[in-house]
Amino acid sequence: MQPLPLSGIKVLDLTRVLAGPVCTMMLGDLGADVIKIERPEGGDDTRGWGPPFDGRGESAYYLSVNRNKWSVAADLDREGDRELIVALAGDADAVVENFRPGALERRGLGAEALLARFPDLIWCTITGFGDGSSRAGYDFIVQAEQGWMAITGSADGEPTKVGVALADVLAGKDAAIATVAALAGRARGALPPAGRRIVISLARSATAALVNVAQNVLVSGEDARRWGNAHPNLVPYQLFEAADRPLAVGVGTDAQWRACASVLGLGELAADPTLATNAGRVAQRSRVVDALAARLAGGTAEAWAARLGAVGVPAGVVRSVREALASVDASPLTGVAPSVPGAVRYPPPRLDEHGAAIRAQGWAAFRAAPPPGPHAQE
Repeated sequence: MQPLPLSGIKVLDLTRVLAGPVCTMMLGDLGADVIKIERPEGGDDTRGWGPPFDGRGESAYYLSVNRNKWSVAADLDREGDRELIVALAGDADAVVENFRPGALERRGLGAEALLARFPDLIWCTITGFGDGSSRAGYDFIVQAEQGWMAITGSADGEPTKVGVALADVLAGKDAAIATVAALAGRARGALPPAGRRIVISLARSATAALVNVAQNVLVSGEDARRWGNAHPNLVPYQLFEAADRPLAVGVGTDAQWRACASVLGLGELAADPTLATNAGRVAQRSRVVDALAARLAGGTAEAWAARLGAVGVPAGVVRSVREALASVDASPLTGVAPSVPGAVRYPPPRLDEHGAAIRAQGWAAFRAAPPPGPHAQE
């Protein structure tokens, strides 16, 4: 295997549940050596978040975000285990954690103390609502408070959450990006002392992810609302019911509009100069949408998607999760393959699977002879 971008980087993972494990899994996918510290009793909370569970008793939730890691169980209320954490932090390039404020500090394991002790260490804290906030960082609450639910769901329906814990996932990715940036700055000698301490919050990540919706509000002064499967700024750009199943059509340019109207046989609309620009189509949203809806109802979604795609109009059939997974590299043990240029090297560890070896050998000796890859254990 070719060396991965973060080969040789050591990460101490003091996280659990989703945002933190997403971050450390991404770092592991990119080649970092990741030691995951877990409670002796039960380990990561998500080990019990099921069904479904695999044949080994591991929950699908836990398996989804914990590959490419080694597990060590440690009780932070025991002096010997606290000494182990300090020793591992001293060998690490970065620590990632999502403890409540004060929990690590009370045990002498806080960021300030360990950053002072280890001058090359980078520390990333993932929180729900910012540094110092004691509120639990639950994705559902973040989606409610940061505007997501207000813009998700049917236009005349109730506020709705996104179908995955996306605020957690985005915060985890933000944490991974920030950690990699700090590592790059340190390697160049361009990382200021304050840059060694990173704080990521689900709330900030979620608000930043509003992107164009937020900008619409900032520019217009008018609040955003729910559009269902339509788009506030583009027409036609929404879901339509074909004869057999839903079809997504996304016209993003005026050239695509001309091609769309032409291939659907809507010559009158194609020739209408008031619809030639997107602004004109937005102004006549109902007219455009009604015409497309009537036309697309007369054929199958696959057939329409093929015809639209052939002339460069973005279109796609609404697929189930099972259908989507059939077209990608995915495993019941190691999850969906990395979305970054990385590799699946190790399956998600069993609780304390590597604890005895790491305690006995230390980090350096253990990583010189790592465990077998995932295919040996599937």
